[in-house]
Amino acid sequence: MTMLTGSVLAVGGSSIPATAIVGLMLGCGLIILGAGFAIGWIGSKAVESIARQPEAAPRIFSTMIIAAALVEGVTFFALLIAFLALYWMK
Repeated sequence: MTMLTGSVLAVGGSSIPATAIVGLMLGCGLIILGAGFAIGWIGSKAVESIARQPEAAPRIFSTMIIAAALVEGVTFFALLIAFLALYWMK
């Protein structure tokens, strides 16, 4: 059972400070925003490069996909660490 009382969130018999929850939400938001900006920047630069040199499009595209996958991997890892930190606070 989840209950919010004052500045403490009670989850299944343990309590987590509300500031920790807010910090986790802000951290997750920053992680997602950073990943979104990074992937947008990667795609933007890839399209710009392909426009300048169309014959290199397959090589640029594959490099772009690898870079985007690395950004996604780091993002998922950071979110996992954030949620594990919340779990360990119990």
